[in-house]
Amino acid sequence: MNVSVAPSSIGLSQARPISVAVLAMGGQGGGVLVDWIVALAERRGWYAQSTSVPGVAQRTGATIYYIEMIAPDASKPERHPVLSLMPAPGKVDVVIGAELMEAGRAILRGLVSPDRTLLIGSSHRSLAVIEKTAPGDGTADAAQVYEAANVAANRFIAFDMAEIADATGSVVSAVLFGALAGSAALPFAIEDFEATIRAAGVGVDASLRAFAAGRERGAAALKQDPKVKPAAKPAPAKRFPRLEPIGHADYDALVARARKLPAELHGIVAAGLQRVVDFQDVAYGNEYLDRLEALPRDATGLLQAFAKYLAVAMAYDDVIRVADLKTRAGRFNRVRREVRAGDDQVLAITEFFHPRIEEMAGLLPQRLGERLERSKHLARLIDRGRKLRTSAPPSFLLLYCVAGLRRFRRGTLRHAREMRHLDAWAQRVHRFAASDPALATAVCEARRLVGGYSDTHTRGESKFDKVMRASERLAGRRDAAEWVQRLTRVALKDADGAELDGALRTVETLFEDA
Repeated sequence: MNVSVAPSSIGLSQARPISVAVLAMGGQGGGVLVDWIVALAERRGWYAQSTSVPGVAQRTGATIYYIEMIAPDASKPERHPVLSLMPAPGKVDVVIGAELMEAGRAILRGLVSPDRTLLIGSSHRSLAVIEKTAPGDGTADAAQVYEAANVAANRFIAFDMAEIADATGSVVSAVLFGALAGSAALPFAIEDFEATIRAAGVGVDASLRAFAAGRERGAAALKQDPKVKPAAKPAPAKRFPRLEPIGHADYDALVARARKLPAELHGIVAAGLQRVVDFQDVAYGNEYLDRLEALPRDATGLLQAFAKYLAVAMAYDDVIRVADLKTRAGRFNRVRREVRAGDDQVLAITEFFHPRIEEMAGLLPQRLGERLERSKHLARLIDRGRKLRTSAPPSFLLLYCVAGLRRFRRGTLRHAREMRHLDAWAQRVHRFAASDPALATAVCEARRLVGGYSDTHTRGESKFDKVMRASERLAGRRDAAEWVQRLTRVALKDADGAELDGALRTVETLFEDA
């Protein structure tokens, strides 16, 4: 907790404190924003107090910062106010969400009230864990936040502050500070806001640029119709790589072979080849084309779906793949860009691992892996969370060596299991393609249920297997493809599988009634 007061320099009086709540996740500068707001109040001689309650983790819970500020009573200068430590529902003047869903969570917590609260939120998204781990697209609906905010808040300011931060070389907190200034919710001059940023002495020029842009957008947002939400940005068109030689003899031979496929497939096949060859080797790319060429070429839609999900199935996520991705130079460069690390700054990256016995046994030859997988003692030793700093030589070399096991991947237990599962799926697609191409295509697209790593992969594969068993039962019906598509959609939205089980029971009633 931070409680302080600067010498009074003005004669402002305030009947009650001004309360501000800030919700931000790690890395969004919530603490910096709160320090600025406190320093701003103190600069004008106000009493100011800030508290914070940290979230569970960076992507599972936001830190809630709370600020109360009040002008000193000129008639009773010896008295010091007692300020609250936590926000009370219905009694918060300004709520700031560093990301759109944080603004939504503030509404759910009751911090936003229609008779009092100014709600400021950045419209960009930083996906939470629950959104990332959901089957399929688990992204929350931003439109619901806008609708709720227009009802729950007295005034609402929202625009893409992350975009402005990137354009000005600053961070979201500086744009939020500008939006707060543009709202005129605090009785301080713009010069006071700017002087507060300069006094902090860190990234001043970039912060002032972001502040100015945020102030202009914040003031403009209040002049707009509050019932009109910002127009959504159109999704970028899907662009596939070109199926062209790259100057590598073996890979270029794959390209020449793939060009014999229908032209409509060249883009998706180019992407698939890049994925499977990067995952394993050129020989694996030949296996990809072997499987693809076995399907009849007159069903373009089926071929496109099979080409896409075959590549996804062949390039599964195992320990070797994870270690490979985490030790690539491109990843280190990307992280440096994201955290805006300077050339003269040392970047430390800590990876959090929680491997299961299944992942470790999957690295071994099939018989040995199956034997060790049954060991409860070994499972207890392995099933612990670990932190590895890949920016340090020992941990980097450990993962680099694990990534080097790629040459032995075909002999591992995990690969044998993945190929058996893939073969069963591919055979089903081939069988349905002869009599019902629509059903075969639906079976291809159901493969998107399988993905991710560890428990996520296991849950997805279990749902996929249930849908595949249902497809066998439905084969021969005129609406078989529609039912498989329906089951897939239910499975994608159903985290625990209960809704899918209910839908499968409905499928069974179709045959009981018949």
